[in-house]
Amino acid sequence: MADGTQGASSAVALKASPSAAAMARGLRGGSNPLEEWSARVKAIEARFRGWMAKQPIHIEAAATTAVGALQGGALGMLMGSLTADGGSPFPMPQTPPNANPEAMASLKQAQALAGGPLVQARNFAVMTGANAGISCVMRRIRGQEDIQGSMVAAFGSGALFSIVSGMGTPNPVANAITTGAAFAVFQGGFFMIGQKFSKPPSEDTYYSRTRSMLHQLGLEKYEKNFKKGLLNDQTLPLLTDSALRDVKIPPGPRLLILDQIKRDPELVRTK
Repeated sequence: MADGTQGASSAVALKASPSAAAMARGLRGGSNPLEEWSARVKAIEARFRGWMAKQPIHIEAAATTAVGALQGGALGMLMGSLTADGGSPFPMPQTPPNANPEAMASLKQAQALAGGPLVQARNFAVMTGANAGISCVMRRIRGQEDIQGSMVAAFGSGALFSIVSGMGTPNPVANAITTGAAFAVFQGGFFMIGQKFSKPPSEDTYYSRTRSMLHQLGLEKYEKNFKKGLLNDQTLPLLTDSALRDVKIPPGPRLLILDQIKRDPELVRTK
């Protein structure tokens, strides 16, 4: 009987203990490991973007070009593997004897589009790397991502793709210009269509600089926090750590936002 009474009192003491209650809450409401890993990856990505934004333009352009080239090379390798000899519906054309220059030019174009994995990896790496690098430079120079910068990047990537793929035989310069112009026209058209369908509502115009800053830092998911707290472009010069804390923005993103506002006078300009 005494043992039963002692066990009951111990259970009551354990239940009343603050540390035991905290442990119980932790066991009942343990965080999802997948969510924790996703949050860590996003935090690392946000810090990397913030670091990149502080670097000189040549460092950011070089890093962006390298990442774009790696992505394009992987895509080209995959496409080249799918269209390799024996599995492609469009077999690699062979060089005919005594072909005239026009026929050779057409042959080069066909070979550029039906090459093996290494050829496609090289072509796509040059195209996507050039596009990413030129887009980065134009965005830093112009201060925004617009149709002019997009078309310049497309022209450069198209011209380089024409040169490295050998599509310009027998007149590589003229063909590079033509291919670059075609890329630029298509890219400009796609950019305008994208803008038309993704145009923000009229009330969002007060958040244009805020939205641009958050996207630049990789913190676009906190745009809803700004809107919920009515923190718009006009309040950017007045932002403080406590104001960002009130709208439930974590410490890391708060530091990045305040640092970006301090370094970029364009964000706090008054109209």
